[in-house]
Amino acid sequence: MSKVTLFSQIISLLPTANFRRIVQHHHSDKHSKGLITRHHLISMLFCHLAKADSIRDVVQGMKAMSKNIVHLGIDRVPSKSSIAYMNKHRSWEVFRDFYYELQTHLQSGQPFKRTGMKRLKRKVFILDSTTVPLSLQAFDWAHFRSRKGAVKLHTLLDYDGCLPAFIDMTEGKQHDIQAARTVNIPSGSVLVADRAYLDFKWLNDLDSTRVYFVIRAKSNLKAQLIADYAINGYKATDIISDRDICLKSPRSAEAYPGKLRLVRVWDSIQQKELTFLTNNFDWQAKTVADLYKSRWEIEVFFKQVKQNLKIKSFIGTSPNAVLIQVWTAMIVILLLKYLKQKAAFNWHLSNLVTFLRVSLFLKLDLYKWLDRPSFREDTPAEIQLSLFTSNNIRGA
Repeated sequence: MSKVTLFSQIISLLPTANFRRIVQHHHSDKHSKGLITRHHLISMLFCHLAKADSIRDVVQGMKAMSKNIVHLGIDRVPSKSSIAYMNKHRSWEVFRDFYYELQTHLQSGQPFKRTGMKRLKRKVFILDSTTVPLSLQAFDWAHFRSRKGAVKLHTLLDYDGCLPAFIDMTEGKQHDIQAARTVNIPSGSVLVADRAYLDFKWLNDLDSTRVYFVIRAKSNLKAQLIADYAINGYKATDIISDRDICLKSPRSAEAYPGKLRLVRVWDSIQQKELTFLTNNFDWQAKTVADLYKSRWEIEVFFKQVKQNLKIKSFIGTSPNAVLIQVWTAMIVILLLKYLKQKAAFNWHLSNLVTFLRVSLFLKLDLYKWLDRPSFREDTPAEIQLSLFTSNNIRGA
């Protein structure tokens, strides 16, 4: 039996010295109004793990911890007004920088594993965005349509661990390619993206920095054939064609004057043909198709965040408050994936979140609990099973 709660043990994973250095860099404890940045962070992490619907729920939930709150390094529960004020005025960049610092810290001890494409040694990044609808009455800055508000979270996902390497929040009406141009993608890496990012000037810039890309082509692509390669040697029967092309449209050819590779694939699940463009001419056609299939991981990531954390609704209405909630959600998903990887038990992320949510205040050893979710030091398994025998059922 542990002497501290599961929530306290999760908080202990945060490197205090690293966080203190970031706080000092941003001067975020200046004019803190009684709520220092560390206490603010803990309050927001509790908001996500407990899935609190309001600041009132955060405060009341933390008050329920009673004397156990001292194990969090907090002497008192923050007030509603303090959290609301700091969500509006404290720089969200503190939490963004700490996310990257925590990611480096956790990976130094146990690097996140790649789920697929292990034969490809290059770094793989997946680029996409997700739209979060908002009420224009409460979020009057989040312009999307005439009567609807929304923000877009433009995300570059690292395929190793499927965690964000970059996030930018914009109004819902902004086009994806505008945010993509601000992303710094390391030279020698691979970028996978949907056809919303098919901008030939941007792709040419990527090619000039030795970034390989796999992107879905549009149906109206005009191209001139340079070479057509035989596909008889491929074991995969879903490869339709593998060709080298150059762009035929004058505007597109000016934006991307070089050669491209076009791979056509039959998707048996969607029962339709898909066409991919890449600037790599050495991979097998199946590798190109498999790389694009890996793009599904970012859809899974968006679903995980929206379903399990507080991203679809916000406890503050200012842009700063929304960004703080987004980046603290990324810190939580990072911690959850780290715990999931360390556990001997094969957790589904949604189950791990649900079990943690109802067990945050229990005093159990975190790692023993992760390895054996049914673990109870004070209740032998035989006693639990005996509760369900026929002799103990009333009226049996």
